[in-house]
Amino acid sequence: MGCDIVTISTDTQFVHLAWRNSEKELTQVKYPMGADPTGTVSRMFGVYDENTGLALRGTFIINPEGVLLNSEINFYNLGRNIEELLRKFKANVYM
Repeated sequence: MGCDIVTISTDTQFVHLAWRNSEKELTQVKYPMGADPTGTVSRMFGVYDENTGLALRGTFIINPEGVLLNSEINFYNLGRNIEELLRKFKANVYM
């Protein structure tokens, strides 16, 4: 689709590896899974929860020039809808 996908969480790379090895759905994942155990990146995007040391569920669409086109931040228990994310991505590509 002409985009890069990166996931980042406050887990370590070792937790990511264990998760990837234990979840069938993740064995074929080709995108990078970034580790942010200090919360540096999470703080930059405004999703770090100082009380828990975890990051809220944030999704960001950033164009090649570094301009934020869309953001969505949800609490921990709310999953994301890939169809809706694709709709938003396509809307920004064809604007």
